[in-house]
Amino acid sequence: MSSPPTTARPSTGRPAATPTDDPRWTCTAGPGSGASAGARRYYDPERYRIVLLDQRGCGRSRPLASDPGVDLGRTQTTQLLLDDIERLRELLAIHSWVVRGGSWGSTLALAYAQAHPQRVDALVLAAVTTTTGREVRWVTEDMRRIFPSAWDRFAGAVPAHLRGIRLVDAYATLLADPDPAVREDAAREWCRWEDTHVSLAPGHRPSRRYEDPAFRLVFARLVTHYWRHAAFLPDGALLRGVTRLAGIPGTLVHGRYDVSGPPDIAWDLHRRWPGSELRIIDDAGHGGAGAFTDAVVDALDRAADRPR
Repeated sequence: MSSPPTTARPSTGRPAATPTDDPRWTCTAGPGSGASAGARRYYDPERYRIVLLDQRGCGRSRPLASDPGVDLGRTQTTQLLLDDIERLRELLAIHSWVVRGGSWGSTLALAYAQAHPQRVDALVLAAVTTTTGREVRWVTEDMRRIFPSAWDRFAGAVPAHLRGIRLVDAYATLLADPDPAVREDAAREWCRWEDTHVSLAPGHRPSRRYEDPAFRLVFARLVTHYWRHAAFLPDGALLRGVTRLAGIPGTLVHGRYDVSGPPDIAWDLHRRWPGSELRIIDDAGHGGAGAFTDAVVDALDRAADRPR
């Protein structure tokens, strides 16, 4: 569901091309991750105009979700994010574009494409999630079966007065506490769990981004906000609505070792999406380098080759 951005293709060394009439957009992983310059490396700059978006409340967007004065309930819903994306398209005078999303970005990309199918030329989705209540429950509750020690620490960090409610709700409450120390401790424990559940792949390494206290708080507040509301979408809406994407080419890239977003999520979407392609990468988890990145780059290169 949420994860570090996957490792991108190394730079080709070619200078960025002058923007053309072939604009493309990408969203990165996890509510609160923000866009990264490395995401540009998936694209051939001689064939793409690359538009990266910092979701409201994170990255270069202001105000940040870590600001205790920000009312997430009023300013943060999936529909508002879709409206932001559409306003960005209009601002840049883009008729239609290829949409790439990873992890939470795949949820957002699917929701955007289903709301505005006439504006989407192709979809490239990696580490696929749909952020349903079932998926949230799996990551925050049921995954104790996979990581019992880490989960017991994660659950045990919740104070007694919040035990008995869903962990995602408990953490969202702690992350809105007026005491900065409570917020900081909750963000640290939430991100420790995030870094645990993203992969079963051998050699998985912790993400350095969680070492930054400012990032931890922004990320944890936004993840818990969107997860506790199951992305503000009716249950199963993205799976039911995938038929709206008929005629839109789509590639889904997913890791066999992805325990955070099990492969059946991508499989079920693929089966209902006419013309979609599913690529399961046997040695990858929730993203990854090597064959996983190569598959995403290949899908984007093929999207650029399609007639417009």
